[in-house]
Amino acid sequence: MAERSAKKRFALVWIYCPMESVKRMQLILLTSVALLSLGSGPQLSAQTPAATQAAALGKNLQDVYLYWRNAMMTKNYASWKQATASHRKISLQNRILSEKGQFPVDIFKTPTPPPALTGLKMLRARSKGATAKLVYFGKVDFGVGGNPTNNLLVLNFVLEGRGWKYDNAEFVNLSGLKEVRQQIEAGKMDYVDGEAFIPDGVKPIQPIVVRPAKYITKVYAFCPGREVQVSVNNISKHRFQDTQQAEVVIGGGRDGMNDIWFSIKDLPDYKGDDPLTLRVYVFSQVNGVQPVKVFQYQTKKGEKPKSTSSERFMIDAATAAKVLGRK
Repeated sequence: MAERSAKKRFALVWIYCPMESVKRMQLILLTSVALLSLGSGPQLSAQTPAATQAAALGKNLQDVYLYWRNAMMTKNYASWKQATASHRKISLQNRILSEKGQFPVDIFKTPTPPPALTGLKMLRARSKGATAKLVYFGKVDFGVGGNPTNNLLVLNFVLEGRGWKYDNAEFVNLSGLKEVRQQIEAGKMDYVDGEAFIPDGVKPIQPIVVRPAKYITKVYAFCPGREVQVSVNNISKHRFQDTQQAEVVIGGGRDGMNDIWFSIKDLPDYKGDDPLTLRVYVFSQVNGVQPVKVFQYQTKKGEKPKSTSSERFMIDAATAAKVLGRK
């Protein structure tokens, strides 16, 4: 169970907030992973040139995030565009257009503001190839009230041209990992030195640019103990792990036949036989019109799901008329 809890620790990915670098900084791209440990106090200034480079990396990446955050808070599209990683800009544009929203206005319509770094402690700054990560610990505040507890905030960056740009953020909720929280509070950093917190050096692939969707479409998964990967029309890619969740289909559904591919596998240590459900819904923007289910794959308790399958679903004239409010 501990492994499954750890796999679910990344509770929030900042999809609507591409926070990035805008200052045309002259940076030395480290060929190996640069590691900054802020917890050694005055000893930091007396460390090796590599540690000095790592400290500079940490400051530069933090400046990138703060610039991006200011662009978000002030709704400054020019600064946001300059600061955001190119693949994230396209991904965000695709998502907004797939929800029939308005780009770039909807960039700034976020459920919560990007968190400030005030009061957070930088634990690690690492780079590898064209990717980098900052790891913070403390009371991460999303401005929704309550009393934040000590958790982790991971900021991801991509090197483009001569400077770092912000990619996304991951909020690591330690509520279910209290021992880890206590270890970090005591200065033991084994957890944040794990593979999940180390940049992989792989530059994200540029997504294709999609047109505004005709139909808002979502893929829904209920998959206790399993990982489900889904591809719709070979454009919209999804991964669900031990969750009950729906995600927007990038590009939306199409008139006529649509392709869907999925794979299912048990997560490590899962021994159950829970039912599993995978569905696709088409949504209406007309008040009172319910979503239309256009695809379903479902298993009963005790039934072994398919490991992989390629199937199709139809958005026919009747479905189109209903969701578009024509009858």
